Amino acid sequence: MKSRWNSLLGLANRAGKCVSGEELVLKEIRSQRAKMILLAEDASANTKKKLIDKCSYYQVPYYTVPDRTELGNAIGKEQRVTVAVIDNGFAEKMKTLFDQ
Repeated sequence: MKSRWNSLLGLANRAGKCVSGEELVLKEIRSQRAKMILLAEDASANTKKKLIDKCSYYQVPYYTVPDRTELGNAIGKEQRVTVAVIDNGFAEKMKTLFDQ
């Protein structure tokens, strides 16, 4: 059964409010359009460090999800290591789901 964040992320993706892929997500963080980042637990140490450092510097909240397959399936694609949510509404709702 899909968890609630999966469904909400899929909805945000269909609305065009998500960006996936490491380089595109880094670009969104730098341009300060990213409202929150989801990072797969099984990402490489280098990727995790790079994304977490960028998030810390630009003050973008990030959350970890179990694995890249689950993250990719949530947005209807193959494996994804990271996804940026670029809409305030979706990001705020997702933050409340992760903080529960």
